[in-house]
Amino acid sequence: MAGLIIGTRGSPLALAQARELKERLAKADPALASDGAIELAIIKTSGDAGELPPIAEIGGKGLFVKEIEEALLEGRIDVAVHSIKDLPAALPEGLEICAVLAREDPRDVFFSPRAASLEALPPGAKIGTGSPRRQAQLLALRPDLKIVPLRGNVETRLRKIRDGAADATILALAGLKRLGLEREATAVLGTDVMLPAAGQGAIGVECRAGDARVKNLVAPVNDQASETCVKAERALLAVLEGSCRTPIAGLAEIEGGVLILRALVATLDGTRVYKVTMRGSLQDAVKIGAEAGAELRAQAGNIVFAA
Repeated sequence: MAGLIIGTRGSPLALAQARELKERLAKADPALASDGAIELAIIKTSGDAGELPPIAEIGGKGLFVKEIEEALLEGRIDVAVHSIKDLPAALPEGLEICAVLAREDPRDVFFSPRAASLEALPPGAKIGTGSPRRQAQLLALRPDLKIVPLRGNVETRLRKIRDGAADATILALAGLKRLGLEREATAVLGTDVMLPAAGQGAIGVECRAGDARVKNLVAPVNDQASETCVKAERALLAVLEGSCRTPIAGLAEIEGGVLILRALVATLDGTRVYKVTMRGSLQDAVKIGAEAGAELRAQAGNIVFAA
C-alpha cells in the first residue's frame, strides 16, 4: 500500500497541483521520495462532466470536490488536493484543511487575440466568463461589454477565445503559471481592477480530522503565511456565501506583520459594488474575515443578498 494516496481531479491543472504537492512532500520527507510511496488517484467530479451550464446554475463550487471528499471520508484516499477557491466555505463534517502550500500569484489576467488590454476592447465587445465575480467587476468597469458564458479547463477556454467564441476572457494567473502558460496572458490585471476570488492561487490539502498520521506527513509543506491569509478569506466567505450566484471577492495580504483584507460584493450587473478593507494581527485572521463579511452584509443588505 502507498504511504500516501492523493485524490485529485483529472484536469491538467488539477494534476499539476497534485504533482506539486507530491514533489513538496517527497522533498520534505525522504521516506516519501521512493517510488510508489505517494500515489495519485484521479477522481471524476460532477463539475468535470461535459459541457454543462455556468457553475452558478448547477450547484456551485461543490461540484468540483464532492466525489473527492466522499472518497476521503470513505478512506479510499488519504488526502485531497484542491484549488482553495473551489472549496465551499463549509467543509463536510469530519474533514479539514490540514495544509496550504505557498501561494502562487493570486491576480487575474486578461487574454485576448484582438486587444492589448481591457481598456482597448471596442465598445460592445464580448467577454467570455462563467464567474459572477469577474462579470460584476468587468461590468462595473465597462458597462458596455457583453458577457457570454464560457466554461472548460484553461486550455479549452484559451482555444475557444482564439476560435471566436468571444473577444476576450479573464483567467487566473496562478493556473497559467502552473501549466507553464503564463506567456499566454495578454495583460496582468491589478487587484485594484479585478479583486481575486477568496483563496485564488492557493492549493489546499484536505484530510480526515482525526487522521494524525496523515497530518504529520503533510505538516512540513504547510506555508504559515498562506494559511493565515486563506483563513481570513474563508472566514469572509463563511459569512457571505449564501448563493454561488453572488459576486464575492477577497484577498488577504501580510504587510509589515499586519494582515490586510480587501473584499467586495456586488450586483451581477456591476451597478452596485460594496467594498471593505480591514487590518489586524495575524492571530486574528478568522475574526478579521468574519468582521469584513459582516460589514459587507450590512452595506449591501437585500440589494445583493436577497435570494
